[in-house]
Amino acid sequence: MASLVRHVTIDCAAPFELAEFWAKVLDSTVSEDDNPGDQEALVESPGAALLFIQVPEGKAAKNRVHLDIQPQDRTRDEEVERLLALGATVLGDHRTPDGKGWVTMADIEGNEFCVERSAAERIATS
Repeated sequence: MASLVRHVTIDCAAPFELAEFWAKVLDSTVSEDDNPGDQEALVESPGAALLFIQVPEGKAAKNRVHLDIQPQDRTRDEEVERLLALGATVLGDHRTPDGKGWVTMADIEGNEFCVERSAAERIATS
């Protein structure tokens, strides 16, 4: 039998706070076993489980692995606005005039991720 990916683990300074941010992004919750000040925090969602682990060093370079998120019930542009309101920042705007493309963002600790078009937008622009 093949192995399965159980968690995507993200090193960070403040696991619970970063987990709260990503729980809002994914419309999920932080595990009830996790509390502020814990050295790790877990967010489970239908697409993937994210495990945040406290490390002493800060983020120093571009991520070698990043998350691509696809909104389910809103457009890519609506999702970008929602994520900005949660504290994310835009690092690169790769949207094109024909409606394709993506937006590269950073979470509240500077970890990069991309926001893609929704499935409905992909169908409309194909």
